Amino acid sequence: MPEMSQKTWWVVVATLLLACVFLGYQVMDSNQTIGSLRGDNSELSLAKDQLLLDLEKMRFSYDTLETENSMMLAELAAQQERIDGLITKVNNGYWEVARAKKESETLRSIMKGYIATIDSVNQLNLALLDENLAMKEQIEAVSEENADLVERQENMEDMLEAGQTLQVAEFLATGVRVLSSGRQRDTDRADRCDMLRVCFSILENRIAPVGEKTLHLRITNDQGEVLADEQGGTERSASRTIDYARERLDACIFYSPEEASGGLTLSAGTYVVDILEGTTVVGTTDLILR
Repeated sequence: MPEMSQKTWWVVVATLLLACVFLGYQVMDSNQTIGSLRGDNSELSLAKDQLLLDLEKMRFSYDTLETENSMMLAELAAQQERIDGLITKVNNGYWEVARAKKESETLRSIMKGYIATIDSVNQLNLALLDENLAMKEQIEAVSEENADLVERQENMEDMLEAGQTLQVAEFLATGVRVLSSGRQRDTDRADRCDMLRVCFSILENRIAPVGEKTLHLRITNDQGEVLADEQGGTERSASRTIDYARERLDACIFYSPEEASGGLTLSAGTYVVDILEGTTVVGTTDLILR
């Protein structure tokens, strides 16, 4: 093998040096590229993690939204499914981070719209609730007022009815003995008493209805028994119809024991004598017979 000349040797050495420099440059450039790629990958990973965190927060925010509107509930559920799908795609690397981030911003804007809508609906519901409460209070107030009016009307009707009831004064019950001549003489002897005379004055009453009025006489003995009338009834002892014209009127009602059903005899004792208009006692007094 022939020996290389000195010139050829230097050419080979120079060539090798140039090759080493070139290779060194290529290695250095590759290292810089790898470092840059590692930095980009780190930033990309960090951005991915931040995006996933934002999506999870947004998912939780959707969970906290409350509404009773069925249509809006369906829309919220659809958006939650959309977020879940986006999270899956980002985790699996199907979507670019920038694209997923843009989609995330869209979902966030939609969520803000839902929050504003739900808040408006809640405020409207509160306003309606306050209005309903105010209306309920007004209805209760009107009901109470109507109840008061009804009660006042009933009281006025009771007062009017009570005011229309006749009033009796100068009430006097007397035993009467009928002489053979037909004349009448007062007596307090039970064995000589042929009848009882009950006289009274009906006072003026400007609101009482005018016309015929039937007054009843009820006589009760010591045993609490009502002296029977001509028909044998024991609710009253005798009755009389008068023509009342809202002016003072004097009247008497007579009771004859002999004309009572079955015939009666009066015994000594104290009798309670009542005058009734209908079922209302308008006057009462005592009669004592010896």
